[in-house]
Amino acid sequence: MSKAPTTRQMKSAARLYAVQALFQMEAGGQTVEAVRDEFETHRFGADYDDGALIEGDVDHFRALLDRAVNLQAQIDQMTDRALVEKWPIARIDPTLRALFRAAGAEMVLGGTPPKVVISEFVDVAKAFFPDGKEPKFVNAVLDHMAREAVPEAF
Repeated sequence: MSKAPTTRQMKSAARLYAVQALFQMEAGGQTVEAVRDEFETHRFGADYDDGALIEGDVDHFRALLDRAVNLQAQIDQMTDRALVEKWPIARIDPTLRALFRAAGAEMVLGGTPPKVVISEFVDVAKAFFPDGKEPKFVNAVLDHMAREAVPEAF
């Protein structure tokens, strides 16, 4: 029998789930309510043949989703300013777009030090792109976003 996940592990899982949910909303044109319900009912702590998924922090997951959806234009503009001019947010990989929206939501939400947000979402990028250059790209973009969103932390 495995031990219960720590609060930190549950928050990390919530971040990963938020990126997946935001991606799914964009790709499938689903509402935030439908995706949130699906994740909370079927994904959090689900048991699959290759192992169980960790239980996510539901409150953190909801806060990230709600903030990412309600402040999407503001977060996308912040992301655009962090990207190279030739690469507007509409041109980047949809998984990265979802990741930047979730990370931007957490930065705007406050309560978590920006360096922790950056580190956590770089880990999420590594989960989606284990062999690519994307984690370094994510680190650079999130660093720029954090300096704009929470300048007093730097």
